Amino acid sequence: MALNFFDQFMSPTFLGIPLIAIALTLPWVLYPSPSNRWLNNRIITLQSWFINRFTQQLLIPLNPGGHKWALLLTSLMIFLLSINLLGLLPYTFTPTTQLSLNMGLAAPLWLATVIIGLRNQPTAALGHLLPEGTPTPLIPILIIIETISLFIRPLALGVRLTANLTAGHLLIQLIATAAFVLLPTMTTVALLTATILFLLTLLEIAVAMIQ
Repeated sequence: MALNFFDQFMSPTFLGIPLIAIALTLPWVLYPSPSNRWLNNRIITLQSWFINRFTQQLLIPLNPGGHKWALLLTSLMIFLLSINLLGLLPYTFTPTTQLSLNMGLAAPLWLATVIIGLRNQPTAALGHLLPEGTPTPLIPILIIIETISLFIRPLALGVRLTANLTAGHLLIQLIATAAFVLLPTMTTVALLTATILFLLTLLEIAVAMIQ
């Protein structure tokens, strides 16, 4: 019985073909394409307003040179946000619970930022490996530690995203199962469990957006 709880994290297949590609394509179908008209409908107007505000808030900490990444970062953030929120619906599959997908997105983007940082600002990029004011005997050790932490960063972030979403989905399924089991015998406890489930669902919506 315990193994069945983890079936929701298995990539669905049809005739031996993984359907994760369809799950990754679905969010793009839900967003309407902007038109060339002067006046758009309310959905497109709201979508454009959200993307503009989202991009503005995302690029505030970056210097003007980093604004060329706006299209990539905004598309990636909206894509992940859509996948995480759609994964909270019943009978759906969340691709971001797969470590392979998270690492496939994390490793190239991390490597691109490291290479571009070393190319454009090599002194500042290498300066992060050694904090200012470090005692001389600790310099070799700190350089090794900071280098290891730099290379392990995509793995740590990918595992954190996978673990947070997996734990949240698993906890929701466990509490929902407990509520259904307790409903015929202990109605009061089942209602209390359902209330906890509702609050946990709200928390998972926040976690899906933050992650």
